[in-house]
Amino acid sequence: MHRVNRLLSLAGLRLARVNGIPLDFKRHYGKQFDELKRNNGGFRIFQEFECDIGDHPQSYKDYECMFAAINLNKANPVEILDIGSYRHFIIGLLAHYRITTLDVRKRESFCENEIVLTADAKNLPIPSNSFDAVVSLCAIEHFGLGRYGDEFDIDADRKAFNEMVRVLKPGGMLIFTTTITRGAPAIAFNAHRIYNYDLIRNLCNGLKLCEEKFFSSKLGTHCSFDDVSNSPNNWDVYCGRWEKLSQ
Repeated sequence: MHRVNRLLSLAGLRLARVNGIPLDFKRHYGKQFDELKRNNGGFRIFQEFECDIGDHPQSYKDYECMFAAINLNKANPVEILDIGSYRHFIIGLLAHYRITTLDVRKRESFCENEIVLTADAKNLPIPSNSFDAVVSLCAIEHFGLGRYGDEFDIDADRKAFNEMVRVLKPGGMLIFTTTITRGAPAIAFNAHRIYNYDLIRNLCNGLKLCEEKFFSSKLGTHCSFDDVSNSPNNWDVYCGRWEKLSQ
């Protein structure tokens, strides 16, 4: 039995090397676990091994949210409309801003400074020239594909984008992120569209470019356009801040 346990232990160490877990971390874990069992402080102790040392992990969502946060901080708008962004990002914004959020699915908010609208993004129940800033993170590529129970409409992304511009005040900013490829545009039905740069610039026709960045999933950071994926099955992320011209 001792020999079997030793073989299993050695196999575990080899696996640890394959998974990139430092052996010292593994050894310290065992010692610390034994110490906890002897001095548990009233806690029940059981094993659930995790190793998260090294650089802090960041995904494309972190870069999207950072891009939006930095640009909102520069402009410090009073009235913000958000359409379809990550919910945790919106919750963070609510600590500092009054926000109107729109979602095709019914939702309630417990925050006094949030107005929640349930509607289709391609037909906003909002007067023109209402907001200092419109934010939409990784949302337009989903519109009209039915994934979230919305009406099927191949042109829903363009219609919704036009609505975002309509409700934006002259001089206001539109911050949006979406998928991008250097290859041919595609639709991964019913998950999302994958845009090329020409389609994105066409959406923004009539707006003034303030800043844009590209995020490479392969590199794990912002990149030049030349480093954006051109694989038909992969996509990277476009981040843009555009200004509505004065009328």
